[in-house]
Amino acid sequence: MKHSTSPLKAFALLAFLLTAAIGNGQAQKAPSEIIWDKYGVPHVYSQNTAEMYYAFGWAQMHNHANLLLELYGQARGRASEYWGDKYLNADKQVHLFNLPETAKKQYAQQPPEGKQHLDAFVRGVNAYAQMHPEAIDPAKKQVLPITASDVLAHSSRVICLEFLGSDDIRAAVREITPGSNAYAISPSRSASKKAMLVTNPHLPWEDFFVFFEAHLSAPGFNAYGVSLVGQPILNIAFNDHLGWTHTVNTIDASDRYELTLQNGGYLLDGKVQAFEKRTVPLKIRQADGSVKTENMVIASSKHGPVVGEKNGKAYAVRIAGLENGLLGTQYHKMAQAKNWQEFEAAIRMLQNPLFNIIYADKAGNILYLFNGNVPKRPEGDWAFWNGTVDGRSSRYIWNSYHPYEDLPKVLNPGTGFVQNANDAPWTSTYPVALKPADFPAYMAPLETQLRPQRAVNMLKDDAFISFDELVAYKMNTGMESADRFLDDLLIAVQKHPDPVAQRAAAVLQKWDRQTEAHSKGAILFARWFDKMREDMFTTPWNPDQPFTTPDGLKDPQKAVALLVTTANEVEKRYGALDVAWGEVYRFRVGDYNVPGNGAPGHYGVFRTMYYYSADDNKEYAFHGDSYVAITEFGDKVRAQVLLSYGNATQPGSKHRGDQLQLLSEKKLRPALLEKQEILKNMEKREQLQMNQ
Repeated sequence: MKHSTSPLKAFALLAFLLTAAIGNGQAQKAPSEIIWDKYGVPHVYSQNTAEMYYAFGWAQMHNHANLLLELYGQARGRASEYWGDKYLNADKQVHLFNLPETAKKQYAQQPPEGKQHLDAFVRGVNAYAQMHPEAIDPAKKQVLPITASDVLAHSSRVICLEFLGSDDIRAAVREITPGSNAYAISPSRSASKKAMLVTNPHLPWEDFFVFFEAHLSAPGFNAYGVSLVGQPILNIAFNDHLGWTHTVNTIDASDRYELTLQNGGYLLDGKVQAFEKRTVPLKIRQADGSVKTENMVIASSKHGPVVGEKNGKAYAVRIAGLENGLLGTQYHKMAQAKNWQEFEAAIRMLQNPLFNIIYADKAGNILYLFNGNVPKRPEGDWAFWNGTVDGRSSRYIWNSYHPYEDLPKVLNPGTGFVQNANDAPWTSTYPVALKPADFPAYMAPLETQLRPQRAVNMLKDDAFISFDELVAYKMNTGMESADRFLDDLLIAVQKHPDPVAQRAAAVLQKWDRQTEAHSKGAILFARWFDKMREDMFTTPWNPDQPFTTPDGLKDPQKAVALLVTTANEVEKRYGALDVAWGEVYRFRVGDYNVPGNGAPGHYGVFRTMYYYSADDNKEYAFHGDSYVAITEFGDKVRAQVLLSYGNATQPGSKHRGDQLQLLSEKKLRPALLEKQEILKNMEKREQLQMNQ
């Protein structure tokens, strides 16, 4: 291992360099090179893919060492032993689903190349820690060294337990769920006659949801994208030929069963079935530094592990995809693919149990795929399986998944575009191309929320979309809810005049219906809309009119009364009805604090941002637009990107929040793909040699 910017350390590890030569007497291979650009993005150049993944592990540690080690400690199920009881519930969940042992089995399943890549990534993580102990929080070092099983367990925890199974594990829907926007535009609808792709995941800005932006190159491999921190793959990426993105789909691949307890067991098919039980000793660090042990007894049913008991019932959860061990192999093949046929061969592996795939390529192909491990179920619709399932019958215990051929997909539609904004597959293009009746009733729900309606309504009448127009669509902060209901509200105020309502209406009349930093009236309308319920609309959502309903105000006088209440609240809190959105809604990371734009998706805002209320009477973004990439697949790929919160979480890094000003100004930056351009924007350069 060699680090060109630290000659003393390199000299101290000269033995490693000397043993890195491959073969009998062959010359040592050229080291990998990482060119770090001015936004902290590593551009990796390696002689082979194993060394490339070694450098990728090193680079993730460089920018996220403390976070990375904390996540691996949690995946190991020992975080409370390392850092105290605030991690105890997370540890219990990891052991409940037996992730550490499953990860060992997954590692044994790896094909030779996949194992080589995974091992190399782990070596890179550990090598960075060995070379730069001063950069790591001492409390995090006890997790070292990292193993391949830690990485696999981490991936399973994030994808299966957090993205897929969290609602059933907690037996309640989260207040804010991960989401995304995506478009793929075919040449027939593109002004340049080149396919284009919009990548736009919406995730929380912390913990295991953090993205790491990177550019990885080796002979036969050249991909640019983002990885969820700690994962040894590019989850979302493009190369010289094609690209893909993900959105969280409406898949139900996790089920919660209610078990009827009897005689120390549970009823199944009319007989009492004994629970399988095992005990896991959990070590918990105390405030004084001592460690105590708590024995966790885990009960498992034929349905899955028991997550809790209440009122004489037990609740078990069954999650699809926990056994999948070849996620890394699939995503390496996806990033390496040179055409649609190679890409489709990769995604047919179905190693990712959820996430839509939206795809575009140089040949002009576009795709929407409702990807994932959808259980084969004997009966029942979406509502049945999305609720609590009666666990007394083994009929409802599924054991297989629908194959790739069964999944809803739209390839190269005549409409010239596909989209997804976390809506069901039925509205993936317009006019619609998929019919719910052609699929099992449990495949996906029907309703289309306002944000996907916005996505389609912005695009459906634009026959020739330029790259710049596509960027503008992505950055659009308009409220579909305002376009749908504001005129009705203003008319209602005229019919039912009230002094406060009239003052509020005057502000709303001048409002641009956007959530720009300067928009005055957005706060007033948003707070009013929050008080509206579905039964207050004249026309509820209609599957035959998926992009224009709901519509109308059923009780205009009630709507005006709610506006009066809202106006009084806004004026009391902010001192004015026409307070600008960006005065209240802010982007803040590290030392940066700038005016915000965009709003939560339920308002029908495509520029999706979620905010939390702070003590200073401000709202700060913590979730929403995370990574954006607009890509055009011409003779040379063109891309503009942004990682909202910056590409590092390490204390003292200049890249914590250094892209927030661009976010505030609704600007993207060019993705640096050519070495000449990368060198012009270089922050530093280093070389690495993987110890063979």
